[in-house]
Amino acid sequence: MIRFENVTKRYRGTSRPALNNVDFEVLRGEFVFLVGASGSGKSSCLRMVLREESPSDGRVVVLGRDLRTLSNRKVPYFRRHIGAVFQDFRLLPGKTVFQNVAFTLQVTGSSRGYIQQTVPEVLALVGLDGKEKRLPHELSGGEQQRVAIARALVNRPQVLLADEPTGNLDPGTSVDIMQLLARINGGGTTVVMATHEAGFVDQMQRRVIELRHGEIVRDERHGGYGDTSGLPSLAPEQERGAAAVAALTAVLEVQREAAAAAEAGLDPTLVFDEESTDAAPTAGAEAAASARTSHDSDPAAGGASAPDAAPAEAEPAPQTEPERVPPPAPAAQPAPAPQPASADDPAPAAAPARQTPAPKPATQTQPIPVADIPEVDLAELGLADRLGLETGDDEEVGPTS
Repeated sequence: MIRFENVTKRYRGTSRPALNNVDFEVLRGEFVFLVGASGSGKSSCLRMVLREESPSDGRVVVLGRDLRTLSNRKVPYFRRHIGAVFQDFRLLPGKTVFQNVAFTLQVTGSSRGYIQQTVPEVLALVGLDGKEKRLPHELSGGEQQRVAIARALVNRPQVLLADEPTGNLDPGTSVDIMQLLARINGGGTTVVMATHEAGFVDQMQRRVIELRHGEIVRDERHGGYGDTSGLPSLAPEQERGAAAVAALTAVLEVQREAAAAAEAGLDPTLVFDEESTDAAPTAGAEAAASARTSHDSDPAAGGASAPDAAPAEAEPAPQTEPERVPPPAPAAQPAPAPQPASADDPAPAAAPARQTPAPKPATQTQPIPVADIPEVDLAELGLADRLGLETGDDEEVGPTS
Protein backbone atom coordinates (compact mmCIF):
# COMPACT_ATOMS: atom_id res chain seq x y z
CA MET A 1 0.00 0.00 0.00
CA ILE A 2 2.63 2.58 1.07
CA ARG A 3 6.36 2.21 0.54
CA PHE A 4 9.19 4.66 1.34
CA GLU A 5 12.46 3.81 -0.38
CA ASN A 6 15.47 5.68 1.03
CA VAL A 7 13.49 8.92 1.17
CA THR A 8 15.29 12.16 2.11
CA LYS A 9 13.52 15.51 2.33
CA ARG A 10 15.30 18.84 2.67
CA TYR A 11 13.45 22.12 3.08
CA ARG A 12 14.89 25.38 1.85
CA GLY A 13 16.71 27.38 4.51
CA THR A 14 17.38 24.44 6.84
CA SER A 15 20.69 22.68 7.34
CA ARG A 16 19.30 19.42 8.71
CA PRO A 17 16.96 17.33 6.53
CA ALA A 18 13.40 16.75 7.73
CA LEU A 19 13.68 13.09 6.62
CA ASN A 20 16.98 11.28 6.25
CA ASN A 21 17.12 7.98 4.39
CA VAL A 22 13.70 6.76 5.58
CA ASP A 23 12.77 3.27 4.44
CA PHE A 24 9.60 1.37 5.47
CA GLU A 25 6.50 -0.31 4.02
CA VAL A 26 2.87 -0.36 5.22
CA LEU A 27 0.80 -3.36 4.17
CA ARG A 28 -2.87 -3.41 3.30
CA GLY A 29 -5.19 -3.35 6.32
CA GLU A 30 -2.50 -2.34 8.83
CA PHE A 31 -2.92 0.19 11.62
CA VAL A 32 0.39 2.06 11.98
CA PHE A 33 1.34 4.68 14.57
CA LEU A 34 3.97 7.27 13.67
CA VAL A 35 5.43 8.51 16.94
CA GLY A 36 8.19 10.91 17.92
CA ALA A 37 8.81 14.40 19.19
CA SER A 38 7.68 17.49 17.34
CA GLY A 39 9.89 18.08 14.32
CA SER A 40 10.88 14.43 13.98
CA GLY A 41 9.31 14.12 10.49
CA LYS A 42 5.88 12.54 11.10
CA SER A 43 3.87 15.19 9.25
CA SER A 44 6.38 15.22 6.40
CA CYS A 45 5.72 11.52 5.86
CA LEU A 46 1.95 12.08 5.70
CA ARG A 47 2.28 15.02 3.28
CA MET A 48 4.39 12.89 0.94
CA VAL A 49 1.73 10.16 0.94
CA LEU A 50 -0.82 12.83 -0.07
CA ARG A 51 1.56 14.16 -2.71
CA GLU A 52 1.62 17.57 -1.05
CA GLU A 53 5.41 17.27 -0.88
CA SER A 54 7.91 15.48 -3.06
CA PRO A 55 11.07 13.81 -1.76
CA SER A 56 14.47 15.33 -2.40
CA ASP A 57 15.96 11.87 -2.79
CA GLY A 58 14.43 8.39 -3.00
CA ARG A 59 10.88 7.59 -3.97
CA VAL A 60 7.42 7.13 -2.45
CA VAL A 61 5.06 4.48 -3.83
CA VAL A 62 1.37 4.62 -2.82
CA LEU A 63 -1.27 2.19 -4.14
CA GLY A 64 1.25 0.90 -6.66
CA ARG A 65 2.04 4.35 -8.10
CA ASP A 66 5.40 6.10 -8.00
CA LEU A 67 4.44 9.60 -6.93
CA ARG A 68 7.46 11.09 -8.68
CA THR A 69 5.94 10.23 -12.05
CA LEU A 70 2.43 11.42 -11.10
CA SER A 71 1.52 14.59 -12.96
CA ASN A 72 -0.14 17.51 -11.18
CA ARG A 73 -3.26 17.03 -13.31
CA LYS A 74 -3.79 13.53 -11.95
CA VAL A 75 -3.17 14.39 -8.26
CA PRO A 76 -6.88 15.17 -7.49
CA TYR A 77 -7.94 11.82 -8.92
CA PHE A 78 -5.23 10.06 -6.93
CA ARG A 79 -6.38 11.69 -3.67
CA ARG A 80 -9.87 10.29 -4.04
CA HIS A 81 -8.48 6.97 -2.82
CA ILE A 82 -6.92 8.55 0.29
CA GLY A 83 -8.80 10.08 3.19
CA ALA A 84 -7.17 12.62 5.52
CA VAL A 85 -8.12 13.77 9.03
CA PHE A 86 -6.35 16.71 10.64
CA GLN A 87 -6.09 18.18 14.11
CA ASP A 88 -7.96 21.39 13.23
CA PHE A 89 -10.97 19.63 11.59
CA ARG A 90 -11.03 22.02 8.55
CA LEU A 91 -14.81 22.10 8.25
CA LEU A 92 -16.74 24.61 6.15
CA PRO A 93 -18.37 26.91 8.76
CA GLY A 94 -21.30 28.01 6.59
CA LYS A 95 -22.42 24.51 5.66
CA THR A 96 -24.36 21.94 7.67
CA VAL A 97 -23.03 18.54 8.70
CA PHE A 98 -24.71 16.91 5.71
CA GLN A 99 -23.34 19.52 3.31
CA ASN A 100 -19.79 19.23 4.69
CA VAL A 101 -19.77 15.48 4.12
CA ALA A 102 -21.54 15.69 0.78
CA PHE A 103 -19.15 18.35 -0.50
CA THR A 104 -16.49 15.74 -1.24
CA LEU A 105 -18.89 13.72 -3.34
CA GLN A 106 -20.12 16.81 -5.17
CA VAL A 107 -16.57 17.73 -6.17
CA THR A 108 -15.96 14.25 -7.56
CA GLY A 109 -19.16 14.47 -9.63
CA SER A 110 -21.29 11.90 -7.80
CA SER A 111 -24.98 11.78 -8.56
CA ARG A 112 -27.60 13.33 -6.30
CA GLY A 113 -29.17 9.98 -5.50
CA TYR A 114 -25.80 8.48 -4.55
CA ILE A 115 -25.12 11.42 -2.22
CA GLN A 116 -28.53 11.14 -0.56
CA GLN A 117 -27.89 7.46 0.12
CA THR A 118 -24.20 7.48 1.10
CA VAL A 119 -23.97 10.50 3.43
CA PRO A 120 -26.53 9.23 6.02
CA GLU A 121 -24.77 5.85 6.05
CA VAL A 122 -21.39 7.42 6.80
CA LEU A 123 -22.87 9.73 9.46
CA ALA A 124 -24.46 6.72 11.15
CA LEU A 125 -21.07 4.97 11.05
CA VAL A 126 -19.38 7.80 12.97
CA GLY A 127 -22.31 8.25 15.40
CA LEU A 128 -23.81 11.49 14.01
CA ASP A 129 -27.16 10.25 12.74
CA GLY A 130 -29.88 12.81 13.48
CA LYS A 131 -27.48 15.79 13.38
CA GLU A 132 -27.39 16.33 9.61
CA LYS A 133 -28.81 19.87 9.75
CA ARG A 134 -26.53 21.29 12.42
CA LEU A 135 -23.76 23.78 11.69
CA PRO A 136 -20.18 23.14 12.89
CA HIS A 137 -20.37 25.76 15.66
CA GLU A 138 -23.38 23.92 17.10
CA LEU A 139 -21.29 20.77 17.66
CA SER A 140 -18.75 19.83 20.28
CA GLY A 141 -15.10 19.28 19.42
CA GLY A 142 -15.52 15.52 19.31
CA GLU A 143 -18.55 15.80 17.05
CA GLN A 144 -16.68 18.12 14.68
CA GLN A 145 -13.87 15.59 14.47
CA ARG A 146 -16.41 12.90 13.67
CA VAL A 147 -17.69 15.06 10.81
CA ALA A 148 -14.13 15.34 9.50
CA ILE A 149 -13.72 11.56 9.70
CA ALA A 150 -17.04 11.05 7.91
CA ARG A 151 -15.94 13.42 5.16
CA ALA A 152 -12.69 11.45 4.80
CA LEU A 153 -14.58 8.12 4.61
CA VAL A 154 -17.42 9.10 2.31
CA ASN A 155 -15.36 8.19 -0.79
CA ARG A 156 -14.56 4.81 0.78
CA PRO A 157 -10.80 5.33 0.56
CA GLN A 158 -8.27 2.54 0.79
CA VAL A 159 -5.94 4.56 3.03
CA LEU A 160 -6.89 6.88 5.90
CA LEU A 161 -4.24 9.33 7.15
CA ALA A 162 -4.77 10.90 10.59
CA ASP A 163 -2.49 13.71 11.75
CA GLU A 164 -3.00 14.18 15.52
CA PRO A 165 -6.78 13.59 15.31
CA THR A 166 -7.18 13.74 19.12
CA GLY A 167 -4.91 16.72 19.74
CA ASN A 168 -7.78 19.18 20.42
CA LEU A 169 -10.08 16.79 22.26
CA ASP A 170 -10.60 15.85 25.90
CA PRO A 171 -9.53 12.37 27.05
CA GLY A 172 -13.03 10.89 27.00
CA THR A 173 -13.75 12.09 23.47
CA SER A 174 -10.30 10.96 22.33
CA VAL A 175 -11.13 7.41 23.39
CA ASP A 176 -14.30 7.51 21.26
CA ILE A 177 -12.34 8.73 18.23
CA MET A 178 -9.72 5.99 18.66
CA GLN A 179 -12.44 3.35 18.91
CA LEU A 180 -13.99 4.74 15.72
CA LEU A 181 -10.64 4.55 13.89
CA ALA A 182 -10.20 0.97 15.11
CA ARG A 183 -13.62 0.05 13.68
CA ILE A 184 -12.74 1.67 10.37
CA ASN A 185 -9.49 -0.30 10.28
CA GLY A 186 -11.44 -3.46 11.09
CA GLY A 187 -13.45 -2.85 7.90
CA GLY A 188 -10.29 -3.18 5.79
CA THR A 189 -9.10 0.43 5.56
CA THR A 190 -5.38 1.01 6.09
CA VAL A 191 -4.85 3.61 8.83
CA VAL A 192 -1.63 5.60 9.34
CA MET A 193 -1.81 7.89 12.38
CA ALA A 194 0.72 10.40 13.69
CA THR A 195 0.19 10.97 17.41
CA HIS A 196 1.65 11.96 20.77
CA GLU A 197 -0.94 10.00 22.76
CA ALA A 198 1.30 7.45 24.50
CA GLY A 199 -1.61 5.84 26.37
CA PHE A 200 -3.49 4.88 23.21
CA VAL A 201 -0.36 3.52 21.55
CA ASP A 202 0.51 1.39 24.57
CA GLN A 203 -3.04 0.09 24.94
CA MET A 204 -3.77 -0.78 21.31
CA GLN A 205 -0.44 -2.59 20.68
CA ARG A 206 -0.34 -1.96 16.94
CA ARG A 207 2.64 -1.38 14.71
CA VAL A 208 4.78 1.54 15.84
CA ILE A 209 7.31 3.45 13.72
CA GLU A 210 9.35 5.88 15.81
CA LEU A 211 11.12 8.82 14.18
CA ARG A 212 13.87 10.91 15.71
CA HIS A 213 15.44 13.87 13.89
CA GLY A 214 14.11 12.54 10.59
CA GLU A 215 15.41 9.01 11.00
CA ILE A 216 13.65 5.76 11.89
CA VAL A 217 14.96 4.49 15.23
CA ARG A 218 12.36 1.77 15.87
CA ASP A 219 9.84 -0.29 13.89
CA GLU A 220 7.81 -2.75 16.01
CA ARG A 221 4.89 -4.87 14.91
CA HIS A 222 3.22 -4.94 18.34
CA GLY A 223 4.89 -2.17 20.27
CA GLY A 224 4.19 0.68 22.62
CA TYR A 225 4.96 4.37 22.49
CA GLY A 226 8.44 3.89 23.93
CA ASP A 227 10.36 6.75 25.53
CA THR A 228 7.96 9.31 27.02
CA SER A 229 10.61 11.57 28.57
CA GLY A 230 10.10 14.13 25.82
CA LEU A 231 6.36 14.45 26.48
CA PRO A 232 5.13 17.31 28.70
CA SER A 233 4.13 16.30 32.20
CA LEU A 234 1.26 17.71 34.25
CA ALA A 235 2.79 16.66 37.59
CA PRO A 236 3.28 19.63 39.98
CA GLU A 237 6.83 20.82 40.42
CA GLN A 238 8.55 20.51 43.76
CA GLU A 239 8.49 23.51 46.08
CA ARG A 240 11.63 25.58 45.57
CA GLY A 241 13.31 27.68 48.24
CA ALA A 242 14.37 26.70 51.74
CA ALA A 243 12.47 29.60 53.30
CA ALA A 244 9.14 28.51 51.81
CA VAL A 245 9.66 24.92 52.91
CA ALA A 246 10.65 25.96 56.45
CA ALA A 247 7.65 28.27 56.80
CA LEU A 248 5.24 25.59 55.63
CA THR A 249 6.79 23.04 57.99
CA ALA A 250 6.54 25.42 60.96
CA VAL A 251 2.88 26.18 60.28
CA LEU A 252 2.01 22.51 60.03
CA GLU A 253 3.91 21.75 63.26
CA VAL A 254 2.07 24.51 65.16
CA GLN A 255 -1.30 23.28 63.91
CA ARG A 256 -0.50 19.70 64.89
CA GLU A 257 0.64 20.57 68.43
CA ALA A 258 -2.34 22.88 68.97
CA ALA A 259 -4.70 20.11 67.92
CA ALA A 260 -2.96 17.69 70.28
CA ALA A 261 -3.28 20.17 73.17
CA ALA A 262 -6.97 20.69 72.45
CA GLU A 263 -7.56 16.94 72.54
CA ALA A 264 -5.72 16.73 75.88
CA GLY A 265 -8.01 19.40 77.39
CA LEU A 266 -5.27 22.07 77.64
CA ASP A 267 -5.38 25.68 76.55
CA PRO A 268 -3.80 25.74 73.05
CA THR A 269 -2.51 29.31 73.64
CA LEU A 270 -0.33 28.16 76.56
CA VAL A 271 1.20 25.11 74.90
CA PHE A 272 4.29 26.88 73.61
CA ASP A 273 5.31 28.71 76.84
CA GLU A 274 8.27 26.42 77.39
CA GLU A 275 9.29 26.13 73.73
CA SER A 276 8.95 29.72 72.50
CA THR A 277 9.74 32.92 74.36
CA ASP A 278 7.42 34.84 72.06
CA ALA A 279 4.38 32.85 73.18
CA ALA A 280 4.65 33.84 76.89
CA PRO A 281 3.86 37.56 76.46
CA THR A 282 0.93 36.64 74.29
CA ALA A 283 -0.44 34.26 76.90
CA GLY A 284 0.12 36.86 79.65
CA ALA A 285 -1.69 39.50 77.68
CA GLU A 286 -4.63 37.19 77.08
CA ALA A 287 -4.76 36.30 80.81
CA ALA A 288 -4.67 39.98 81.78
CA ALA A 289 -7.41 40.83 79.31
CA SER A 290 -9.53 37.98 80.64
CA ALA A 291 -9.08 39.09 84.26
CA ARG A 292 -9.82 42.70 83.41
CA THR A 293 -13.01 41.73 81.58
CA SER A 294 -14.27 39.64 84.46
CA HIS A 295 -13.50 42.37 86.99
CA ASP A 296 -15.16 45.10 84.90
CA SER A 297 -18.32 43.05 84.64
CA ASP A 298 -18.49 42.67 88.44
CA PRO A 299 -20.70 45.48 89.83
CA ALA A 300 -19.11 45.12 93.30
CA ALA A 301 -15.71 46.02 91.91
CA GLY A 302 -16.87 49.46 90.89
CA GLY A 303 -15.68 49.05 87.30
CA ALA A 304 -11.96 49.34 88.22
CA SER A 305 -9.31 47.21 86.51
CA ALA A 306 -7.56 44.77 88.83
CA PRO A 307 -4.55 43.05 87.11
CA ASP A 308 -1.57 45.18 88.16
CA ALA A 309 1.02 42.44 87.73
CA ALA A 310 0.15 41.98 84.05
CA PRO A 311 1.71 45.24 82.69
CA ALA A 312 5.18 44.07 83.74
CA GLU A 313 4.88 40.98 81.55
CA ALA A 314 2.37 41.78 78.83
CA GLU A 315 2.11 44.56 76.33
CA PRO A 316 -0.26 47.30 77.55
CA ALA A 317 -3.44 47.35 75.57
CA PRO A 318 -4.57 50.75 74.28
CA GLN A 319 -8.00 50.47 75.91
CA THR A 320 -6.52 50.21 79.47
CA GLU A 321 -5.08 53.76 79.52
CA PRO A 322 -8.40 55.62 80.17
CA GLU A 323 -9.08 53.32 83.14
CA ARG A 324 -5.67 53.77 84.83
CA VAL A 325 -4.90 57.43 84.22
CA PRO A 326 -7.79 59.92 84.05
CA PRO A 327 -7.04 62.53 81.35
CA PRO A 328 -6.24 66.02 82.76
CA ALA A 329 -8.75 67.61 80.37
CA PRO A 330 -10.05 70.32 82.78
CA ALA A 331 -6.51 71.62 83.39
CA ALA A 332 -5.61 71.78 79.69
CA GLN A 333 -8.67 73.65 78.42
CA PRO A 334 -8.83 77.48 78.93
CA ALA A 335 -11.05 78.85 81.63
CA PRO A 336 -14.31 80.27 80.35
CA ALA A 337 -14.12 83.42 82.52
CA PRO A 338 -11.87 84.71 85.34
CA GLN A 339 -13.49 83.99 88.69
CA PRO A 340 -12.09 84.54 92.19
CA ALA A 341 -10.67 81.35 93.53
CA SER A 342 -11.17 80.32 97.11
CA ALA A 343 -9.55 77.78 99.31
CA ASP A 344 -12.85 76.04 99.88
CA ASP A 345 -13.33 75.48 96.16
CA PRO A 346 -10.22 73.78 94.85
CA ALA A 347 -9.70 73.55 91.08
CA PRO A 348 -10.70 70.35 89.42
CA ALA A 349 -7.54 70.47 87.27
CA ALA A 350 -5.28 69.99 90.26
CA ALA A 351 -7.10 66.85 91.33
CA PRO A 352 -5.44 64.39 88.94
CA ALA A 353 -1.93 65.35 90.15
CA ARG A 354 -2.62 64.57 93.83
CA GLN A 355 -5.66 62.33 93.55
CA THR A 356 -5.67 59.48 96.02
CA PRO A 357 -7.62 56.31 95.40
CA ALA A 358 -11.11 56.31 96.79
CA PRO A 359 -12.06 53.65 99.33
CA LYS A 360 -12.64 50.39 97.52
CA PRO A 361 -14.71 47.43 98.53
CA ALA A 362 -13.11 44.36 99.99
CA THR A 363 -12.78 42.84 96.52
CA GLN A 364 -10.26 45.50 95.39
CA THR A 365 -6.80 43.90 95.55
CA GLN A 366 -4.47 46.90 95.12
CA PRO A 367 -4.90 50.65 94.52
CA ILE A 368 -3.53 52.34 91.44
CA PRO A 369 0.06 53.55 92.12
CA VAL A 370 0.29 57.32 92.39
CA ALA A 371 3.75 57.26 90.88
CA ASP A 372 2.28 56.17 87.53
CA ILE A 373 0.17 59.36 87.28
CA PRO A 374 2.07 62.18 85.53
CA GLU A 375 2.60 65.46 87.42
CA VAL A 376 0.93 68.56 86.00
CA ASP A 377 2.88 71.83 86.22
CA LEU A 378 0.21 74.49 86.78
CA ALA A 379 2.68 77.32 86.43
CA GLU A 380 3.51 76.26 82.88
CA LEU A 381 -0.17 76.07 82.07
CA GLY A 382 -0.73 79.64 83.29
CA LEU A 383 -3.42 78.72 85.82
CA ALA A 384 -1.56 79.02 89.13
CA ASP A 385 -2.48 82.66 89.68
CA ARG A 386 -6.12 82.04 88.72
CA LEU A 387 -6.50 79.15 91.17
CA GLY A 388 -4.82 80.87 94.09
CA LEU A 389 -1.80 78.53 94.08
CA GLU A 390 0.85 81.13 93.19
CA THR A 391 2.56 80.78 96.59
CA GLY A 392 4.21 77.56 95.43
CA ASP A 393 3.81 75.62 98.70
CA ASP A 394 3.48 71.83 98.53
CA GLU A 395 0.14 71.69 100.23
CA GLU A 396 -1.90 68.74 99.00
CA VAL A 397 -5.28 69.32 97.48
CA GLY A 398 -7.97 66.99 98.72
CA PRO A 399 -10.17 64.93 96.46
CA THR A 400 -13.09 66.66 94.88
CA SER A 401 -16.69 65.55 95.30
